[in-house]
Amino acid sequence: MGRYLLRRLLHLVPVFIVTTFLIYVLVWVLPGDPFAGKCGERPCPPNYVQMMTEKYHLDQSVFVQYGSYMKALLFQGDFGTTYNGQSVNDIIAQSYPNTVKLALVAVAITALIGLTAGVLTGLRRNGFADNLVLVSTLFLIALPTFVTGFVLQWLFGVQLGLVRPTVSSEAPLNELIIPGFVLGSVSMAYVSRLARTSIAENRRADYVRTAIAKGLPMRRVVGVHLLRNSLIPVLTFIGTDIGSLMGGSIVTEGIFNINGIGRQVYRAILTKDSATVVSIVVLLVIVFLLANLVIDLLYAALDPRIRYE
Repeated sequence: MGRYLLRRLLHLVPVFIVTTFLIYVLVWVLPGDPFAGKCGERPCPPNYVQMMTEKYHLDQSVFVQYGSYMKALLFQGDFGTTYNGQSVNDIIAQSYPNTVKLALVAVAITALIGLTAGVLTGLRRNGFADNLVLVSTLFLIALPTFVTGFVLQWLFGVQLGLVRPTVSSEAPLNELIIPGFVLGSVSMAYVSRLARTSIAENRRADYVRTAIAKGLPMRRVVGVHLLRNSLIPVLTFIGTDIGSLMGGSIVTEGIFNINGIGRQVYRAILTKDSATVVSIVVLLVIVFLLANLVIDLLYAALDPRIRYE
């Protein structure tokens, strides 16, 4: 296990370098004047433009810019500063915890409801519950996320008054249940369908028939033998979906007024603040790589046939 972990960590290094470099190039080479509108309605003075160009290494090649950025990030933990002089570290420190909590709530709802519905329908196919889940998940997949968000906000926040229509600045977990459901609704539908198919397929496997023939209780057959092997594709999907949930929270955070990194990326794109966009996306890349590493390590815990030598 130790050698496998070390090898996987070494594999992450070139992936991280190539991915972050591509992100840096795609963001910084976009056409447009990064200082447009920074001095009001009038164009910025040439001295100001020259000073800012030298400060952010805009007069050098993209390789030099990327090297300077990564040097400050890896050795100093500095994500840089915006064109307004604000530290990107401060922006991330203020907004990132809210997005993490929102993503964790979404993952918990996705796993809890999706797996429960998938297991129940996989064990009893073609019944009323199975048809209900299939129709409901198809509805969630077809419905745009912003429609789901506005409908639930209006229903539970405005009409019924059960929750706050918008999330407060502290973003407590009880206020993130509805936004978390909205963010994870599509993933929940896919998890439910994936778990249903995996359960139904593995139920006909030889090891399940053997366990039933030995007289084991059905609860143990499902919980120990059937569910553990059926969770592998579901776990793979959830692992790859964690980064998507955090990066795709722009719409949900906008609807419920959550101060998260999704809103920060949207504002940075509008103002052409490349430093903020690059830093937040690089942080999402790190989360995505680590999440997939953890998922790979969990495979052996679920399936005893998998061993890392």
